[in-house]
Amino acid sequence: MGIDDREDKLSCFCLITATYAIEQYCKRCFLRKKYFERLEYTGDLLLTLREYPVSQVLAVFAMRNEKLGINNGEMIEPDFYSVIPDCGTDVDFPFSLQLSRAFLRYKGLTAIKAVYWAGYSMRNEKLGMSNKERKTNAVPADLASACMELAVWNMNRYRGRRIGMTGNVRGAGKDGEHFEMFMPENVKSLLEPYRRKTI
Repeated sequence: MGIDDREDKLSCFCLITATYAIEQYCKRCFLRKKYFERLEYTGDLLLTLREYPVSQVLAVFAMRNEKLGINNGEMIEPDFYSVIPDCGTDVDFPFSLQLSRAFLRYKGLTAIKAVYWAGYSMRNEKLGMSNKERKTNAVPADLASACMELAVWNMNRYRGRRIGMTGNVRGAGKDGEHFEMFMPENVKSLLEPYRRKTI
């Protein structure tokens, strides 16, 4: 970032705000976290998890109708579900739980609760991952580059440089200049493959 140790706090602040801005822009979380997700069951055996990529499913529970007196759910053995695509791959689209056809005969099932790790890990993270898992689910180079470029862009704005000014725009201000408030176009282009697609 071209800084010295006198600006450590400012550089950390710019990196953190860049991370939050990117997650807001892409409408998803990127850093590896543990999620507890409740998925409504309507008879479909393929249930899509909200966060991705999924590196590990820790537990899956069947939630029955409260009238049957079971509130906490029953743990489902791994033999009765699978994850599509396989856990640990870094493909950038939502993962799903594929339930066994045996659940079609499961009476009173209203929801499935999944506990899982999802997101990209930082390379120096120590959360019980093997070296292979850490390498597979490391933050992709273009995503890391977008975060660094946005942090540098923000830092130069705080220093008072004319970063974020673009020219050749008629009627947009003095000499055809305007100020980009959110993030530069080159960062947006790097982030485009990682934006959550909504229908």
